[in-house]
Amino acid sequence: MSKKSVMGTVIGTALGAVGGAFLTKEKVDKERKRQKQLADKHLALFVMMCDWMRAKQEGKSLAGYLKEKGYKNVAIYGLSYAGERLLDELRDNGVEVKYAVDKKADPVYFDTEICRPEEDLEAVDAMIVTAITFYDEIKIMLEEKLQCPILSLEDIIQEL
Repeated sequence: MSKKSVMGTVIGTALGAVGGAFLTKEKVDKERKRQKQLADKHLALFVMMCDWMRAKQEGKSLAGYLKEKGYKNVAIYGLSYAGERLLDELRDNGVEVKYAVDKKADPVYFDTEICRPEEDLEAVDAMIVTAITFYDEIKIMLEEKLQCPILSLEDIIQEL
């Protein structure tokens, strides 16, 4: 093998290793960032649920809060953990949940009408957003579709 050929092989191998390491680092960094965002979201959800439980233990209720504000019929945005619990809490407590809005929820599992965010939404007294991390973006989108207060579940719990 010639000197040129050996040098080319060594340089090519070195460049390939450097490029591979760079791409691997980018992929690892991207995954680490995704995992951190997910952990932050779940921590915020955990804290909110603890606050909600504390409020319930103190005899406060979301239905009572909503009725006090004059909200007799509401909709829920987001049927993940918090949304399901909210739906259960309001059921048979004097606040009607007209429908829920969710991108992924399967209507088979809920006895409430499920709408997609892109659909026309029926008028309600208030929309309660259970999503913690994207509340601001969701609120802007909903304000274009509804003429009612768009409330954050997290904020409501803090006010109880």
